[in-house]
Amino acid sequence: MTQNKALAAISKLNRPITVDLLIVPGCSLMTVASSMEPLRSANRQAGRQVFDWRFVSFDGEATVTSAGVQWPVSGQHVPSSRCDILVIVAGYGAAEMTDRKLIAHIYRTARQATLVIGIESGAWLLARTGLLDDHRAATHWEDFEEFAAAFPNVDLRPDRYVVDGRFITTSGASPTFDLMVDLVRQVLGHPAALDVASSFVHDDLRAAGDAQVNVTLGDANHDPRLVRAIRIMETHIDAPVSIAAIAKRVSMSARGLEQLFARQLGETPGTYFLSLRLAAARRFVDNTRLTMTDIASRTGFSSQSALSRAFSRQFGISPTLSRKSRSSVA
Repeated sequence: MTQNKALAAISKLNRPITVDLLIVPGCSLMTVASSMEPLRSANRQAGRQVFDWRFVSFDGEATVTSAGVQWPVSGQHVPSSRCDILVIVAGYGAAEMTDRKLIAHIYRTARQATLVIGIESGAWLLARTGLLDDHRAATHWEDFEEFAAAFPNVDLRPDRYVVDGRFITTSGASPTFDLMVDLVRQVLGHPAALDVASSFVHDDLRAAGDAQVNVTLGDANHDPRLVRAIRIMETHIDAPVSIAAIAKRVSMSARGLEQLFARQLGETPGTYFLSLRLAAARRFVDNTRLTMTDIASRTGFSSQSALSRAFSRQFGISPTLSRKSRSSVA
C-alpha cells in the first residue's frame, strides 16, 4: 500500500486512531476478525492504544453474521458520528441492501471519515452512495460480474484490495488481514507490522494488486503467466476473448499457453475459461432473480439455449431446475 494523503494524515495523529467498525448483517466472522485482530495485536505490540475501535450496527442491536452467530456491538451507529477510519464490514445480502435511508446513512458518515474501508461486500454499499464513481475498487470474485454490471462508473479490479484516495476496498477475509497489517505498517513501521503478522503465524502477506485467482488456484507457485491468463479470463466473463488473444497478452503462443495449462492444471485454456463462465452462471442462477437471458448475456453465451446446453453438460441439471431446487431448499 502506497501512502496517500488520508493515510499520511492518520499516521501523523498524536492520539489514538478512532475506528468505527460498522457490522452489517450477513458478514462473515472471519472478515470481522480480520478487520479487528491486527489492530488489537498492534496495540499489544506497541504497549499503548494506537487504535481505538468500537463495533456498531445500524440499529444498535447485535448483528447476525453469516454463521448465525450474533456479534455484539457497543451501540447504534449514527450518521453524525465522527471517526478517523470507517470500516464497513459486509457480506451476504449486501448487494440487495438498497434502502434509501440506509444508503444515505452510509453516505453521510463516509463523507466525514478520513479513511473509508469497504470490507468484502462493503464495496456494494459504498458504490450505491456514488462515492466510488470514478474510483478503483475491489470486491469478492463471486460478485465481480454482477458488481461490474451494476456500477459501470466504478473501475473494478480483480485485486485482493484496492487503495484509491481515501477509499479502500477488499475482496475477502484474507486480503482484509493483509490490508490491516499494511495499515499497521503505515502507522507504526515495518518491524511492528512484521510482529503483528508473526503473532498470527502469518508469513505469506500479499500485496494489494495480487490477483484473487491465487486463492482459487490454491497454490501460489503457479507460473505467473498462468495466473495472468486466468486473471484476463475472470475479467472477460461477459465478453470472452479468444485463447490466442489471451496468449498474446501474456507473451506466449497459443500452443505454449495450452501446454502450460495442461502441465499445471491438466486441462485446456478453453475448458478452464468455460468452467469459469459456467461457475459465474450458476451463481447468478442460484443466488439472483435475473432472467436466463440476462444470465446468458452476462456470462458470454449467445443465447439462453446455448447457456442451458452448456450448463446441463457441466452440472447435470438445467439452469431452471437448479434454481427451483435451490429455492425449495431455501
